Amino acid sequence: MQGYLERLKNYATHIAICGEVRNSYSKTDHDATFMRVKCDYMGNDQLLPAYNMQAVVCDEYIAVKDAKPHASDMECFAPLMEKFKEIYGSYPKYPVADAGYGSYNNYLYCEEHGMEKYMKFTMFEKETKDARYHTSPYRAENFRRDEEGDLICPNNRKFVFKYNKHVYKNRYGRTEEVYECENCADCPYYSECCKKAAGNRTVRLNCELSSFHQEVIDNLESIHGALLCMNRSIQSEGAFGVMKWDRFYKRLFRRGEKTVILEFILISCGFNLYKYHNKKKRQQKAA
Repeated sequence: MQGYLERLKNYATHIAICGEVRNSYSKTDHDATFMRVKCDYMGNDQLLPAYNMQAVVCDEYIAVKDAKPHASDMECFAPLMEKFKEIYGSYPKYPVADAGYGSYNNYLYCEEHGMEKYMKFTMFEKETKDARYHTSPYRAENFRRDEEGDLICPNNRKFVFKYNKHVYKNRYGRTEEVYECENCADCPYYSECCKKAAGNRTVRLNCELSSFHQEVIDNLESIHGALLCMNRSIQSEGAFGVMKWDRFYKRLFRRGEKTVILEFILISCGFNLYKYHNKKKRQQKAA
């Protein structure tokens, strides 16, 4: 009995250290989380204690820095924008980011705070460049609807609404509508339509998320969106490229979230001074 009590105390200690937003921590740095990093120095694709380093780059300068124990970039977007608001007094109008930041939560967050949606979603490249995928008649988004609003598959069979499914760990209460085909038996398109299903096919839809995705596609395929994306690729990726490969800051040398952010701030200050010096030299040469 005493052994069970000791183990229970150990579990409680681990849960208290780990918190509710992550599922691991390092014994040598309780603020760090085990992640798969791009540079595996052991060369065996193992999980390593790390931080998710975030930076907002404006006009080639690093404007905001942050470090979070989240493996996913999606969870880092809102805290980074709040930090931007705290420093500069307003939210950025066009927060351009890669596909790691596009999610239902982040799109709603932008909607709430007056920011345009310029963050790619996971299937953005396939959605915009793969014509066969985009126009496939077997995609639920391409199913037509009858006069009553029910989904109709390519074989003219109705998909019946079953229930609303709550999406796990979604703070905005996102739900998906689950539909099931009334009868998939003897369907000539079954092999193409139900590649991974058994029995009648079911689909899950969220009309609000689909409208967000279409808005993001329209924004990013405009001339203004293309210029913003090109600018982000040059400035944001370029900033990390200079720090990692030109200045050789590929690893953090401090432990603890506060000291890690301090280290990143010092590195960013050096980067900004380097940029400022180069701009001044270019202006002098131009003059």
